Amino acid sequence: MDYQTTDFEHFLKRSRPFGISDEVNNLPVNILPVSYNCPSLDQSSYSLNDLPKNVVITLSQGSLVKSMDFHPMQQILLLVGTNMGDVVVWEVDSGARIALRKFKIWDLGTCSMALQASLAIDYTTSVNRVMWSPNGILFGVAYSKHMVHIYSYHGGDDIRNHLEIEAHVGSVNDLAFSNPSKQLCFVTCGEDKTIKVWDAVTGAKLLAFEGHEAPVYSICPHNRENIQFIFSTATDGKIKTWFYDNMRSRANYDAPGHSSTVMTYSDDGSRLFSCGTNTEGESYLVEWNESEGTVKRTYHGLRKRSGGFVQFDSAKNRFLAAGDEFMVKFWEMDNNNLLTSTNADGELPASPCIRFNKEGILLAVSTSDNRVKILANADGIRLLRTVNNRPFDASRITPGPLMKAAMVGMVSALQDSESMANMNPIIADESGDKSRIWKPTEINEPSQCRSIKLPDNSTATRVSRLIYTNSGGGAILALSSNGVHKLWKWQKSDQNLTGRATTGVVPRLWQPSSGILMTNDTNGTDPQDAVPSFAVSKNDSYLISASGGLISLFNMMTFKTMTTFMPQPPPTTFLAFYPQDNNIIAIGMEDSSIHIYNVRVDEFKANLKGHQKRITGLAFSNVLNVLVSSSADSQLCVWSTDGWEKQASKFLQMPTGQGAAPFADTRVQFHVDQIHLLVVHETQIATCKAPELECLKQWDTREASFPITDATYSCNGQSIYVSFEDGSISVLSASTLRLRCRINPATYIPPNPNLRVYPLVIAAHPSQPNQFALRLNDGRVNVLEPLDSEGEVG
Repeated sequence: MDYQTTDFEHFLKRSRPFGISDEVNNLPVNILPVSYNCPSLDQSSYSLNDLPKNVVITLSQGSLVKSMDFHPMQQILLLVGTNMGDVVVWEVDSGARIALRKFKIWDLGTCSMALQASLAIDYTTSVNRVMWSPNGILFGVAYSKHMVHIYSYHGGDDIRNHLEIEAHVGSVNDLAFSNPSKQLCFVTCGEDKTIKVWDAVTGAKLLAFEGHEAPVYSICPHNRENIQFIFSTATDGKIKTWFYDNMRSRANYDAPGHSSTVMTYSDDGSRLFSCGTNTEGESYLVEWNESEGTVKRTYHGLRKRSGGFVQFDSAKNRFLAAGDEFMVKFWEMDNNNLLTSTNADGELPASPCIRFNKEGILLAVSTSDNRVKILANADGIRLLRTVNNRPFDASRITPGPLMKAAMVGMVSALQDSESMANMNPIIADESGDKSRIWKPTEINEPSQCRSIKLPDNSTATRVSRLIYTNSGGGAILALSSNGVHKLWKWQKSDQNLTGRATTGVVPRLWQPSSGILMTNDTNGTDPQDAVPSFAVSKNDSYLISASGGLISLFNMMTFKTMTTFMPQPPPTTFLAFYPQDNNIIAIGMEDSSIHIYNVRVDEFKANLKGHQKRITGLAFSNVLNVLVSSSADSQLCVWSTDGWEKQASKFLQMPTGQGAAPFADTRVQFHVDQIHLLVVHETQIATCKAPELECLKQWDTREASFPITDATYSCNGQSIYVSFEDGSISVLSASTLRLRCRINPATYIPPNPNLRVYPLVIAAHPSQPNQFALRLNDGRVNVLEPLDSEGEVG
């Protein structure tokens, strides 16, 4: 074994999160999202019933399945690639094939002569890998002939060509998405023995790694403590590790049995596994000690065969599965011995292709007769039944008033789609998913919408931002006027299989057994004058918060205050984590300045000056590498995150006849495509395109009669939720700003003639596009979502 231990360990250890204390250094930063209700699991915490082994539906693919991947958000959507070059999106609850793309070169004239000659002889090609991007907006396809296709997905059958790249000479053997250098990328490897990194937005080649002596079989990008790296494996059994800031391999060692190997991390990013098959037909499933480059555990139960490569997958930091001996075999991660197996009612090939969904409750398995079987555990069966409980076919009944309104909505949505033609192709189009079109309707009473009030024992009336946690949306965090943070958690149960926020189950107002509360410094601060603000790191481990005094850094797991900093004045007015590094935060100030601060080394990286009034909003874009800021005088500024130079500055144009309020908040939020921008002001909302701040659409309150209190994109970017001072909520099309639905206050606010109650803050669920939460001026928090029977508000 040729492994450069000290080199590799040096790189992995050189960057530590929040270098403030030993407690901080031992906490994870920039890993996959932490789940609040998933403690460490021992062998007694699982049962065989947790494994998806029951065949619930079979999909007739029609050609040999080569690769599969479940959508990261909509977990009933399965992406399949075949040996005939077909790419299919299946809806597994209904068994419907909702989209199909056959292999076709989009622009043959740009292809190399070698590829054109190969296609002239045989135009067919096989899919080697299909993969969704982390947010499900894009998916990539790697083909056996030179080519990679990147598609944008907009719901339903709406798939659009995004990038066509001749990535390698010969077969493109693997593809994976990654996020180095502050931008979404995808990584490829191929028969030409190279690994390449590409910009997922522009298609530009960013990096190329060379050093393997055989075709590169697979790649596994990962990050650990802010260090981005790639594992690559070749057909000669060699494994190499590459860092994005260095072109040479930092580690070289051998796969067990010199096998062609695939590597993957557990869901929480803490454990590394590989599975491979060598030319003698011997297969190896192992766990690695990655800091040493040695095998930590070898799993028993794989059998020698004459041909075919074993495919494997992992689920929920608990189980491993592999397709072997005409069956699916399962292991528990902490046990070397085979746990159990299933033949999925037969008809499996010797080495079936397998894939878990994100929750590990569904498992797709390929068959020998070109089909896909969907296996489920009890939770998976209930999920499919719940999702499949949809409205009956409207074409079977005579249209009444509500049906006619729905038809009007469909026509309106189709008209909306025409206005998308000149917009960036990555932006989600609400007309794409025909089953989820919003209908223009009024919701006037509680029976038309589901809502719950979150339990609380206080009635603080002054609030800041209200947010869902990032990891699955299973908790809601709020900040009270007394500087105390409140965290409501939903737990997994028979009534709530996913543990996500729902109006069907009341969450628990949670705090650690220690009784510690996350409380901001408010000394010498009048709560009426303070501008509270907070930000949560993308892995939900850390909270940065201020209520007019010192900024506090909290551990979200223990609620402990880890440090305080930035003595006042001037007071802090807005906070945002730099998404690529939890150590770095942007701090907006009352004096109109913006500080870029590295908590780990206690150092200011930059002081941005360009505004004239207090900072009211900050938003980062990973794709554009910019920070957009807004101030109380409706000014917007764009700053490069590379050198923190100002790139653009504009003032929001006020509606005719309306002047800007002297201290009105102007807030900014990036769309999921990280290019389009939502600007929120009490007089209007507007959509812009960054970094030029080109205004695309404006919608002002002359159509609503009351000031806007807040607005936010839905998680899929198709809708905008807007709250008003009269207590109403409007749902607008994100692309056209047309009104889709209006929810009147009587729907969720009990009548009270002595108090005018209305929302101050609105927050969208991070993975459920039809759910949002409201923080009301009387202190309560409400969650709203559609009726189950309708599947959507309105």
